[in-house]
Amino acid sequence: MIDIEEHVLDNGLKVVLAPDRTTPVVGVNLWYGVGSRNEPSGRTGFAHLFEHLMFQGSAHVPRNGHFHFIERVGGSANATTWFDRTNYYETVPSHHLDLALWLESDRMGWMLPAMTGEKLENQRQVVMNERRQRYDNQPYGDWDERIQSLLFPATHPYHHTVIGSMEDIAAASLPDVRNFFATYYVPNNAVLSICGDCDPDEAVERARHYFDPIGPGPEPPSIPGTARIPFATGGTLRADVRAAVPLPKVYMASRVPPFTADAFYAGEVVSYCLGRGRSSRLYDRVVRNLEAESATCHLLPLTTGAAIFLVIATGFPHTDVDELERSVVREIEGIGDLTEEEAARAIIGSETSTLRQLQRVETRADLLSMYATHFGDATRLERDLRRLRSVTVREARDWGRSYLHGENRVSVRYIPEESS
Repeated sequence: MIDIEEHVLDNGLKVVLAPDRTTPVVGVNLWYGVGSRNEPSGRTGFAHLFEHLMFQGSAHVPRNGHFHFIERVGGSANATTWFDRTNYYETVPSHHLDLALWLESDRMGWMLPAMTGEKLENQRQVVMNERRQRYDNQPYGDWDERIQSLLFPATHPYHHTVIGSMEDIAAASLPDVRNFFATYYVPNNAVLSICGDCDPDEAVERARHYFDPIGPGPEPPSIPGTARIPFATGGTLRADVRAAVPLPKVYMASRVPPFTADAFYAGEVVSYCLGRGRSSRLYDRVVRNLEAESATCHLLPLTTGAAIFLVIATGFPHTDVDELERSVVREIEGIGDLTEEEAARAIIGSETSTLRQLQRVETRADLLSMYATHFGDATRLERDLRRLRSVTVREARDWGRSYLHGENRVSVRYIPEESS
């Protein structure tokens, strides 16, 4: 389906190439194996802070120059931070591949000389304002913080949010962030994917030209905390939040096998059957029956000990939150009677979603970086599609019965203040 080449440079940087000459654009994607899971207690939010700092200039690139240079040639650039990784990416006209590679290599190899206390303070304030706007002062904004703190014990790497705590962000010092960069933002902890209009031999040679001068870093330390936990919370853990929210809303989550486990595929089928699309059970049986305004399901592809199976349901102004939760639980616990038709439809839906992502060079590059990072093999992407097709309805039913029960559930319920 996709022509993929994989190389490893002398400094440990993995390079994934997927040429496609149909459109004169190229996607460059750099995954670092660092996310919120790598942050020890007292240092939360550092990976996300670096998502901002990495655009503040490096030794040969001025502040905000990354965006300026890329946009000047008609390209786009951005970055995201998550539990298990941080990614930085550009999409540019193919004849500007060198520009994207130079920019990424400069901040990998020459970020520290340009890092100053003034830049740190500036971006610290930006991140703290982002937390206020997205979490603290936004209706339902702290749902993931509440879910994670209930679903994972304090010793687990997923217990805290990606954005981190306000106290830890405020306390970050220049030596702290310099040490964090030197530990994780190194070639031997990264994957560079290049997808689109490129000659693979030339592309890997250009990658060597820009990244070979960067020496490898130390082996990244072990992930702090205890990743192995049972797929059970010991009961339904619940938190009711009375707040200035417009509608009652329920967030429900369970611990399930991680993205790297074979059982994840059956979970993907269950996720689609339960709450992804208008043919899903939650939409057909809860939303259409006016028991909720909306209801969706998500299986987060996390890799450290467990993944998160998440259901989100929003009620109407008059909806009783207990009734809303009961409606959702009814469908979750009824997943054991999935039909062959539902499972087949879910497999087609999941595969179609992946194929749509692969049509765009930027998301194709991101997926290849993900597989190269988590499995050490970018070509596994195609094998995963085949494994998904092999999931049986019995596997899906058993998966639902094994993990989506009341002894492995947390529920965060938002109740409008006027309902109290």
